[in-house]
Amino acid sequence: MAAESVETGPEIKGGPPDAARRLLLAAVEAFAERGFHATTTRDIASRAGMSPAALYIHYKTKEELLYQISRVGHQRSIRILAEAAEGQSSAADRLAAAVRAFVRWHAEQHTTARVVQYELGALGPEHYTEIAAIRRRTEDVMRAILADGAAAGEFEVADIRGTALAVLSLCIDVARWFSPDGRRTPDEIGAFYATLALRMVGARGSTG
Repeated sequence: MAAESVETGPEIKGGPPDAARRLLLAAVEAFAERGFHATTTRDIASRAGMSPAALYIHYKTKEELLYQISRVGHQRSIRILAEAAEGQSSAADRLAAAVRAFVRWHAEQHTTARVVQYELGALGPEHYTEIAAIRRRTEDVMRAILADGAAAGEFEVADIRGTALAVLSLCIDVARWFSPDGRRTPDEIGAFYATLALRMVGARGSTG
């Protein structure tokens, strides 16, 4: 499974040298394909065209590789979600824009996103605490949109926290099943999920 223009590359440009970036890309591929625990440092190094010893020059442990991937991925995803929701005239527009963008990223970067979203439990306690805090900020963005919509009378939401988690879970799950060979493009899936989200909150003008 080849990594698709992995976000960890552009995001850390100017930081790690090329060898470290190659290791990150290789780790994304390996973790997505085999899972963190089934992946060995030898496997990662081999995919990067390097010796196992070379990996430890740049990263102390396999877990540190996962942490770097997870940190960058979560920071990127929350920025996409927040920026998409800015500048919209109504809560419904904000919700639709946020869902479209969030889903599109999870489809376009499905290999990276699968690692970012589903290997969180493999992080060490300190790294897990840091990433979980970033993850909560993602929930905060979605809850704020839903709360604004409910307050304005645009949405009918009895449980804002639960609904926010439900919407985000739908978006995130795209990374698990998306295939570039599927019949829908990332943009089409994003638009479809935006419609679903609006129906979930009983937005005015939504159908279904």
